[in-house]
Amino acid sequence: MIVLEHLPELLVQVTMAGVGTLCFAVLFCVPKNQYLACAVDGAVGWAVYSVMMLVQPSTVMATLVAVIPLTLLARIFAVVRKAPVTVFLLCGIFPLVPGAGIYYTAYYFIRGETELFGIKGAETLKIAMALALGISLVLGLPLPRFGGKKSPDHT
Repeated sequence: MIVLEHLPELLVQVTMAGVGTLCFAVLFCVPKNQYLACAVDGAVGWAVYSVMMLVQPSTVMATLVAVIPLTLLARIFAVVRKAPVTVFLLCGIFPLVPGAGIYYTAYYFIRGETELFGIKGAETLKIAMALALGISLVLGLPLPRFGGKKSPDHT
């Protein structure tokens, strides 16, 4: 199987994604007790992305598929750890954000290479849209109610 052939490289990449996400959390002053959860969220997202790139090498599709479990995990961490979902979500998507694509889009624009600017810009925009779509799909799901009082309109 393709994934097993690349397992050592995948483990290194997933570990580095977790470390990078942890560093991002430190940089943006996430509470210290949330560091590990942020790192796990980023590592899970990158693991799914990496496996998808091995199976179906499309950055847009891999990003869309990876952001769904990442966002689900961010919601779970938010409930379990009693913190805002954005703490985990913003840190978790860090490895998936198309930073190099944004850089090269601007680079080609400045150099006047309109064809490469258009190609790289379109790809970067598609990746950003995949991130937004995946996050919206998951955050749009209703949370299950665990105990608590019923609202007045529920009888």
